[in-house]
Amino acid sequence: MRRAVIALGTGLSLAASALTATPAQATGVWIEPLAPMPAEAQAVARFWLGDGGANLAAATPYTVRSAVGAERAAAEIVPDGKPGTVPATEALDPPKGKTPTTTGKVYFLGSDLRPHWCAGTSLQANYRNLVATAGHCLLDVEAPMGSLGKWVFVPDQADDTAPLGVYVGKQASVPAAYESSRTPALDFAFVTVFDRVSLAPGDVLVSGGRLGDNAGSQGFAWNQPLGERRDVFDHSGGRADGSTFTVSRPGRPEERMVGIGTPDAGFPGSSWLARYSPGSRLGHLDGVTSGVADLDGDGIPDTAVAAYFGAAAVEAYQAARNTASGRMI
Repeated sequence: MRRAVIALGTGLSLAASALTATPAQATGVWIEPLAPMPAEAQAVARFWLGDGGANLAAATPYTVRSAVGAERAAAEIVPDGKPGTVPATEALDPPKGKTPTTTGKVYFLGSDLRPHWCAGTSLQANYRNLVATAGHCLLDVEAPMGSLGKWVFVPDQADDTAPLGVYVGKQASVPAAYESSRTPALDFAFVTVFDRVSLAPGDVLVSGGRLGDNAGSQGFAWNQPLGERRDVFDHSGGRADGSTFTVSRPGRPEERMVGIGTPDAGFPGSSWLARYSPGSRLGHLDGVTSGVADLDGDGIPDTAVAAYFGAAAVEAYQAARNTASGRMI
């Protein structure tokens, strides 16, 4: 059964919390069950890992809402609370490479009942079990009747294999206003996942540790000033960068979002990292790509667009970062 958690509230105090600021406003959080019971999660894992990962290989990019109507905003975004950050954490045994092992693909079934994927990012949480992606890569926007089916995350993936295993989604947190409106201005989701699972000979599912321990976890940032540089990473670790600025939806100046002047950052769910360090391959997530926009009107996308991480993002993140999952087998 789907259920909403209404208004976590201001002044929220969390045990062992690294949050250093509190949102100025409460907007409410929607909790979306994905595969809450181990038996359900095991069936999802077998769907993706069975037949040599045939469904992973068959999945295609999710292009729904890849184009976002946007224009230069007449007014800048005003933060709705104090800025704050949660630090990143490295993997216990960091895989070698030059790109973040925290990035990867989220896989699911679309409204067409076929396998698709978006980008996703391992994000710091108390149980090292959290993934950030675009909201429309979690909740169906074509037939808005709940979540997209058989949702999993595969980190550090440049092809259709799963070098660090598959992580099945248990439940997700999104702003309650996004669940009801599907507005691009709130297009983000935080997904709690079970521990790593892989398929051993004999069709046996094997558990293999928490996502954050295996892949590392990006930090989290909110109410950050615009005009600063962001490094954006897609599903394969492909990198783009640029300075942020304010955009709005045509005819809806109150729905302000963030833009970066490069379409290369435009794949849905790609991570926007503040203060990224190439040495550690870690930074602070303060946005995920919703889609691309054509601001100069020449018919060619020139800007990546993301929701601004303010009070609504903090609330959804707080709800997700304190949710346990553990093993599913």
